[in-house]
Formats: sequence, structure tokens, C-alpha cells
Amino acid sequence: MTDLLNIEAVETCYGNSQALFGVSLRMQESEFVTFLGRNGMGKSTMVKSIMGLAPPVRGTIRFKGSAIEALPSYQIARKGIGLVPEGRHIFPNLTVRENLVSTAHNKQHAGNPWSLERIYRFFPRLQERARNLGANLSGGEQQMLAIGRALMTNPQLLILDEATEGLAPLVRSEIWHCLQELKQAGLSIICIDKILEPLLALADTHYIFEKGQIVWTGNSESLRASRVEIDRYLHV
Repeated sequence: MTDLLNIEAVETCYGNSQALFGVSLRMQESEFVTFLGRNGMGKSTMVKSIMGLAPPVRGTIRFKGSAIEALPSYQIARKGIGLVPEGRHIFPNLTVRENLVSTAHNKQHAGNPWSLERIYRFFPRLQERARNLGANLSGGEQQMLAIGRALMTNPQLLILDEATEGLAPLVRSEIWHCLQELKQAGLSIICIDKILEPLLALADTHYIFEKGQIVWTGNSESLRASRVEIDRYLHV
């Protein structure tokens, strides 16, 4: 079986500063994967390398069997990877509706494509705020919009960098519930977040990053039992 995502010996630098050191990982279709670790350990850099925002200087990144590490970001997105970036980065001067349709496409010819109507059913609050500018939304509404915008590209892999950062507990619960629904629908997901318990309930595989390397890999059952790893690599 061909991996959905196969990363081999990736090294990524910012100028003269190296951020990733020989990172390798594999992901299957319909799998929910997490990148865990403290701030500055390489999780977001790995996401940027996948998306072509920080191309690796060495190593390979294959998506559905095709090398993507040298492609520009827009081509990677068109191949079926949707990103919900840290900080959301919605268009503040566009309405909710305009944000959703601005990058919408179905390049992979999904059988049940995401549409405005489907997004509005998934996030009813976005329909209520459809004519509001992005700048006038709450943090939770902006995150829903960022997820909805990514889904409108009909991705085969959805990546969320800091899925619930800065959100109120009630909104966090809503986001986790939505991710559970997406997982049940068979969407492949990579998620970064600091709140471990919901990820333990959702994820199939966890990768812990430390100083630009993967230092631990396993499932949720193994991670629950590995208090030493949690204390050493996740806690400040």
C-alpha cells in the first residue's frame, strides 16, 4: 500500500540556522496524526516544509507517491493538502462568504465536494455571519472560517497548526467535535495542539518532536502509558 504521506530524512534551515534534522515519518489514508512537543521544537517547521513554505534542503516528501518537496505552495495545495495555519490568517477585509469561496476548488474531483451549503451546515455560525468581515469575527469564528476555507479546497489531507490555540473552552470543544466528524468521514488529518487529552481520544499516531528531531512515535494507548516521555518532551 502506498503511503499517503512519506517523509524521509528531511532537513530544513532558516538561513544558517537548521530547524529539522533528518525527520522521517509515514502516514496512511484516513489516519489522524499529531505532531507534539514544546514550542520551537520543529512541529510548525515540519508543516511548512510539507506545504512548501520552508522547503527542505535535504530529504524527500512524497504525497500519494509523488515528490512534492521542490514544488511551490500553490501546487502542493492543488494536489490535495489543505492547511489551517497557526494564527488563522483569514482575509480580514473579505466577508465570511468571500473568504470561503476565494480559494475553493475540487482539483481531486471529490465525490461529495465541500460547498458553501455544506460548510454552513458544518459551521452554522458561519452562515449567521456570512456577510460579516473576517476582521469582525471572534477568535473562535475565525478558526471555524480558517477550517472551512481549507475544506473548500476539498483536501485529501487536512493540516491544522495549533488547532485550538487561544480559544475559549466551549469553542475548543466545538472544534474537537468537528475534527471527530471529519475523522469519521475518512479525512486524513495532521494536528498540532498543546491540549493533549482530546488528541489522545482522536489520534491514531503521535510523533513527538524535540530539537528538530522525532524522539518518540506511538499510538494513544502507548502515549498514555508513557508518562516519562510526556514529562520529558511535552511539559515546560
